[in-house]
This record gives sequence, structure tokens and C-alpha cells, in this order.
Amino acid sequence: MTLLPPPPPAASIGKGPTSLSADTLYETLHGCFAKIPDHRGPEAEIPLADALMSAFAMFTMKDPSLLAFDQHRHDHNLKTLFRIGRIPCDTQMRKILDPVDPEPLRQPFNEVFRRLQRAKALEQFRFLGGYLLSLDGTGYFSSQHIHCDSCLVKKHRNGTVSYEHQMVGAVLLHPDLREVVPLAPEPIQKQNGDTKNDCERNAVWRILAKIRREHRRLKLIVVEDSLASNAPHIRDLKRYRMHFILGVKPGDHAFLFDAFEAARRRGRVTTISRRKGKIRCEASWAWSLPLNESNQDLQADFLEYREYDPQGNRLKHFTWITDLPINLRTVWDLVRAGRARWRIENETFNTLKNQGYQFEHNYGHGKQNLSVVFAMLMMLAFLVDQTQQLTSPLFQATWQRLGSKRLLWERLRSHFAICLFRSMEQLYRAMLFDWCKDVPVPTPILDSS
Repeated sequence: MTLLPPPPPAASIGKGPTSLSADTLYETLHGCFAKIPDHRGPEAEIPLADALMSAFAMFTMKDPSLLAFDQHRHDHNLKTLFRIGRIPCDTQMRKILDPVDPEPLRQPFNEVFRRLQRAKALEQFRFLGGYLLSLDGTGYFSSQHIHCDSCLVKKHRNGTVSYEHQMVGAVLLHPDLREVVPLAPEPIQKQNGDTKNDCERNAVWRILAKIRREHRRLKLIVVEDSLASNAPHIRDLKRYRMHFILGVKPGDHAFLFDAFEAARRRGRVTTISRRKGKIRCEASWAWSLPLNESNQDLQADFLEYREYDPQGNRLKHFTWITDLPINLRTVWDLVRAGRARWRIENETFNTLKNQGYQFEHNYGHGKQNLSVVFAMLMMLAFLVDQTQQLTSPLFQATWQRLGSKRLLWERLRSHFAICLFRSMEQLYRAMLFDWCKDVPVPTPILDSS
């Protein structure tokens, strides 16, 4: 490898907050990992913090497999940039991380979140007087052969059995931003000593309690799909002091839609419209409608949004319930917030599955918690990447120059293999300004004998 010279002054570009730089965050995360109790005791040959940081580095580098990571585990850059003392081989990593309890891995997420708060990087996410929080479940592993103690077991009609891993993700989002801020996910898995499958509703209940405990003063507005529009969930949101904008559908909420049409006939529905180019946008709402026949005491405001083409054909139709006030001043922002829910799918899950993170690849399943630990560390790497995308002009310029995330990760790995770097900042500058092309090839020493 060739050691790059110090950055020349001419190659200056604006920096984001130092506390949110990749180098600072890597050091912070290693410190968080060091506080997690090591199940093997203090005399372990490879510290747990090093094993966790090695797995985090693998997901940061977007290595396609554990074997690919293992092939360069002796790389000087991995130890220097990720503050790792000893890097385990693939077998050691699986063995060390399999018994790790995933719950303490929430703390690194909270530490990055607090740094974003202190740097006021979250201010741009404020919307409707708070922060939009989207929740949704997703699967990341399925097999008919490989399984562990925490796998969900699905029995099919044809007699076959499949084993799955799922999680509930939670992200802060804004209708005008491409970036999201992921919070620690909640695994959907069999709980200790339980023989029954866990479910998404139970996982959502757990994650809401944890988010409120970890972020006591944060004003949150939960945006979810129609599956969340049920009485127990809404009562949970109220108990945790969270506002909501929840999708509703006629097939699932017939009583509610009947109540809305009855309100329309009585003149209790307000309708306004505006144009967006050639498209006519129409919003209608009614206040204080009962959720369903069994929970008529649980009331919310109903909001309907439609789009029409110049010929009057309906193009789009959305309906929500909310506990936020609907009026002429807020209605269009409420529509934007409700429609932003899809960002947890497109900007989060689809990014993890299709932009180099290999979210659905089996890096190693283990017998206890390995699959869950890997999934949480991958999400943590995604959080750090989103932080760079949100706050680092250097990262933004490098991404813009290369044009795609996949090419960005490819160049990151190739530069890692060619040159020695003192920091991630220097690595990104080398990618941005093509410094590696200026490094002369060493002249070979020829044997004249």
C-alpha cells in the first residue's frame, strides 16, 4: 500500500460538525461497544468491542459477505480508521456475537441521535411543530432449512415450514428531505422462553415504550399505514404522548367511512382545492368521528385527499385519521405528512435491500442472536451513513461526483485496498479529488547481477 501525503490546502471543502464526522462517530461507537458486558469474561482474547466494531466496519464497507470481509481483515486501514485492536476471523466473529443480547445495541443509536440533537442537525426535520416518526415492519431473512432459537416459524398449507426474521423499523423523516434518521429497530422474534411467534403489533408496542423512555421530551407525530388504525394502538400512542396521522381504508374501517359520508350529508365536511400545475388537488375533512362501532368513545378527525387530471379523472386518493387540528392553515401540511409515510419503505428498507447494504443476505445465522445482532449493526451503519449524507459537505460532494451510492461504496472499497489513510475524511477527499491517481508507482529495484 502507498501512504498518501497530508491533504494540500488547495483541496479544501466545507466541513460539517466535527462531532458528526465519520471519524468522531466511529470513536464514539467503539466507546459504546466497550460498555457492553462481555459474556466471555474479562480475559477474552478478542474484546467484544473489537468484534462488534469489526462487524460494523463490514457493513460500513458494504462487503457482500463475511468471507469477503475476512479476506482483508489484516488490512491496516480497518484497524486505524475503525479503532479496532484485533479483528476476528469470520468463524470467531460468529462465535463471539451469537450470544450477545441485542438490547444494549440500542445505546449506540441513542448516542448518535443525541449528537445530532446537540449539533441542531435535527432542526431541519421539524414539521407541524414536532417530528414525523414512521413505523413499519419488514423481513430480512427466510429459509426452509436454516434457523435459530429466536426465528419465527411459519407453517404453510403444503406442509412445509419456513423460518423467518423480521423487525419493526422507526425513522424520523421530513416530506422535503431525502434523508431519514433511523432509531434503533425492534426485532420481531420469539421472546426468551416463549414457544409462540412474536407479532408486529407486540413489537410496535415495545418500540413505542422504548422510544418514549429514551426520548422523553421529543414531540413525535407517528405516521403509519391503515394497519395501525386500531383502538389498542391509538390508545398506546395517546399514553406515550404521541400524536398521529394514520391511514384508513374503506374495507377495514367501514363504520368510520359511513360516519364521514353521514357528516358530508349533514354539511359537516369542509372541502377546499388548489392547483398543482394541471392537477387539481382537493382536501376534505370532518372533525370528531368515531373510530368504529365498538370504540365510539375513541374519536379522531378524518382527512381525505384527492387529485384529478384536467378531464376530471381521479388520479390519487388518500384517507387518514389524526388527532392534530385540521383547518385551512394546517390541512395541506397534514396531507404532505401523511403521504411522507412511504419514505420508511423507499428511503430505508429499499435502500438497505438495493443500494449495497445487502440487507437480505445471510451473513451468518447462529443459534441464538447472531442474525439479529448483524441486522442492528447494519442499521447502525445506515444511521452513520445518513448522518454523513445529512451533515457532511465532503460526503455530499463525493456522492454527487460519483453519481450513485453503489459506485460510492465500490470506490470506497477500492481506495481502502490501494492506499493507507489516516482518517475517513482523508479517504473521502482522495475519492473526490482523485489523489490516488497522482501517487507515483514505486520504481522496482532491478537485480543487475
